[in-house]
Amino acid sequence: MQVASVERRDVPVILTDLGTVQAYSTVTIKSRVDGELKQVLFKEGQDVRKGDLLALIDPRTYQAALDQAHAKLDQDTASLANARLILDRDVQLVARDFVSVQATDNQKSQVAQIEAQIEQDKALIASAETELSYTRITAPIDGRAGILLIDQGNIVHASDPGGIVVLNQIHPIAAISTLPEQEFASIRAALAAGPVEVEALSREDGAVLDKGTVELMDNTIDPQSGTLKLKSIFPNVEDRLWPGQFINARVRVATLKAALTAPAGAIQRGPDGEFVYVIASDQTVSPIPVKTGPICDGVAVVESGLAEGDRVVAAGQYRLSAGARIVVAPPPPLR
Repeated sequence: MQVASVERRDVPVILTDLGTVQAYSTVTIKSRVDGELKQVLFKEGQDVRKGDLLALIDPRTYQAALDQAHAKLDQDTASLANARLILDRDVQLVARDFVSVQATDNQKSQVAQIEAQIEQDKALIASAETELSYTRITAPIDGRAGILLIDQGNIVHASDPGGIVVLNQIHPIAAISTLPEQEFASIRAALAAGPVEVEALSREDGAVLDKGTVELMDNTIDPQSGTLKLKSIFPNVEDRLWPGQFINARVRVATLKAALTAPAGAIQRGPDGEFVYVIASDQTVSPIPVKTGPICDGVAVVESGLAEGDRVVAAGQYRLSAGARIVVAPPPPLR
């Protein structure tokens, strides 16, 4: 039979529910132009950094289009220089009545048209440069590459529904958990007070896989299930969390300071509610009704019914009844 004393301690208020791990960011890498997939420059499962070159699309068609646009600009620039030269000559000749005003006006219009054509050429060059840049596919985020979705040498299209590979950002990593809507007020208050701690626990053995913080509370409560979603972020330095994994999320929403506590095993439930066996000075026990609050890590908060220093039976109550006398064995000697 185990005996414990009622004492005051700080007790964390913990909310636990099922969570699902997901990548912090997920990007499907697709080609934005059509062409042959000339090179794949990463390995499946490789960690890549933002800006790393992942793949190359055959650039020859797009390089030719860019060269053609530059040539057109050079052609129109030469035409503009000639048109301006003619206009300057016409302006001088119209003053001597050697050229009509109409002819001079027509030449001014010609110059303006070529100037507009040059602006169009510059826009075509910018477009061609953009198209050419799309043949070099780079990583938009830090992440881990998944399984290659299409092999080198295949023809890819901007309209393809699939992609080349999926990048998942797992450092950090996210988890979505759900809590009953009754906890809305406590979660909101905790988030307003500052960072809210959360632990990711293994569903198999309860081991702590990682520690992080709650990033946000969803902006709606699911009316079908009456639950509220939380998004938590974990550093995941040791890769113990993986997208799609199920976990138990333990959210610490508050800490009760100097709360009156008793072992959770001391709390019994009968027809009239919760009670504990309190040990009197003559070593007899009496069932005392109690009202309990949160329970965390085997410790129950006692809101009423007990006083600090009371001794209670923490285990072995099935052999007890009101007025029974107990013998508390001394603890075994240390070895």
